[in-house]
Order: sequence, then C-alpha cells, then structure tokens
Amino acid sequence: MRTDTARRSAAAEGGPALFQLVRFWSRRWAVADVDDQVGHILVLEAIDAAARRGSALITDVAVELGLDRSNASRMLAAAESAGLVSKVVSAEDARRTMLGITPDGARLLAAAREWQAETFERLVDGWPTADVRRFAAYLMRLAAA
Repeated sequence: MRTDTARRSAAAEGGPALFQLVRFWSRRWAVADVDDQVGHILVLEAIDAAARRGSALITDVAVELGLDRSNASRMLAAAESAGLVSKVVSAEDARRTMLGITPDGARLLAAAREWQAETFERLVDGWPTADVRRFAAYLMRLAAA
C-alpha cells in the first residue's frame, strides 16, 4: 500500500508539471509566425512515424495526428501543395494512397528536428550528462506509450 501512496504522490507532482510544459510549448507554437510550417512539420512527423510502423496511409497519419480523416486530409493536402509530401496510389490496392516525404519535406523535417535538439539542449543546459540522458530516455518512453 505504501508504494501506491508514493506513486500517487509522485503523480500528483508530475501530472501538473507535464501539463505546465504542454501549455508552455503550445503557447509558443500558437504565437509563432510559422503557422503553415508548424502544420507541415506535424504532418511530416506523422508520416515518418507511421512509415516506421509499416505504412503511411492517410488513416495512419490521422491516427498519429489525433485527428479525424477529413482534417488530416486537409493538412496533408496543404503539405502536398507546398511540395513536402507525395501521394502514390498503392500497387496492392488502388483504393489506398501511400504517403511519402519529398526531398524538400525531408529538409524541413531535418531542420525541425535540429531545432528540437537544440531547444532540448538549451533547456537542460547545466544539467549533468547522466541526468540529460535519463530525462531524454524518460521522455522517449512517455512518447512511445
């Protein structure tokens, strides 16, 4: 029973801290002067994640984005218009559209990930390397869950 109490106490501190971070970063995205780019990066991240799991169909990207198919389709259409995403009819099933990332999309995604890494590095500046590794591992574990 003591473990449950200790775990609940940790969650009582960790939960609000997590959502404080979410609010902090969502405000940064909301005021950024790169609204289209943010949506494009979200789409590219979703395509990449879906492809690593085995398929990058519109429905897979919608799941990754946490959106319904029609909203995901609009975001995909905008990214395709910007030359960042390619769509190809599946060879196995003509009803399915496979999504890919164009070279321009790959460059944007790489730049976004570089910015993410630099931002993380600035946030943990001054932390011991072991703490940075541990925190990064915990974040990756949380993201995977």
